[in-house]
Amino acid sequence: MNEFTRIPIPTTPADWASDQEVRWCPGCGDYAILKAVQRTMPELGARPENTVFVSGIGCSSRFPYYMETYGFHTIHGRAPTIATGVKLANPELDVWIVTGDGDGLSIGGNHMLHLLRRNLDCQVLLFNNEIYGLTKGQYSPTSRVGTRSPSTPFGSVERPVFPCEFALGAGARFIARTIDTAQKQMPEVLKRAYAHKGTSFVEIYQNCVVYNDAVFDGFTDKKLAPHNQIWLEHGQPMLFANGTKGLTVNMNTLRIQVIDVIDGDTSNVIVHDETNKAIAKMLIAMRHPEFPVAQGVIFCDPRPTFEAEVATQAAKLSEGKIADLNALLRKGQSWRVEPG
Repeated sequence: MNEFTRIPIPTTPADWASDQEVRWCPGCGDYAILKAVQRTMPELGARPENTVFVSGIGCSSRFPYYMETYGFHTIHGRAPTIATGVKLANPELDVWIVTGDGDGLSIGGNHMLHLLRRNLDCQVLLFNNEIYGLTKGQYSPTSRVGTRSPSTPFGSVERPVFPCEFALGAGARFIARTIDTAQKQMPEVLKRAYAHKGTSFVEIYQNCVVYNDAVFDGFTDKKLAPHNQIWLEHGQPMLFANGTKGLTVNMNTLRIQVIDVIDGDTSNVIVHDETNKAIAKMLIAMRHPEFPVAQGVIFCDPRPTFEAEVATQAAKLSEGKIADLNALLRKGQSWRVEPG
């Protein structure tokens, strides 16, 4: 008998774009993220029929409508819960969660925490524009102190949540950052996130042109970016400003500091080790303008995934047993109900 092998036909970015009209504000950073994802999916070798995008509520959460895949536009903050059910039901699916700083870290903060600590095999794309865009510009959990908004007309007095710090504290095993306009670097981050087995947490700085425009310009403006961003690469010295500056650890204070690189001498510059959680914490905590903003893969230290451990446990418990629903229903005490 002849055996037939079905060879998947390569996809193109167009194969990942749905027929729905993309409806975000003109100039919104979400457009750039959508295009980067659609452009990257064929390079991953992923299949639309095997891919699921799950979102909550917010501007970012319209994402599943625009991907020619399976998708769930769920309720506020609960995308991690739905995604967990999807992955447990069919571990072979590629599950992506798209959320925002409000959806994922306010009402959804508890769900996000447990997703990260459980280490479900999925990719989380958290769009951070430091504002509630969909509901007309109220301050969000990531808004900076002093942010003026309809809900904080005199300026926010709250200390913000920093998404990557939150993820590291919750036990995430993969943490990365990128920017909506980083069209060359973002696909590389997405590829690394997809390849990681476990929850991949990717914070994406996303400009809201209507309610929080230019909030990231200090480190995203093309002229300023080389001096105020550092793109990390495992095994490579932590250099920025076109190689003229680098990062080191002051052994007296045990803190990261910026140093000048003279004549290309990088002997005092830290080499990025993405498995080093202590250094990852320092990199995540760096704030502009004192430090460059860390981009790329900051931390990656895999461990067994949640759904794999659930499947292993179930297989072990069922070993040598025969499924008998009738016996299960009659197990233990029972009562006979007599008429009258």
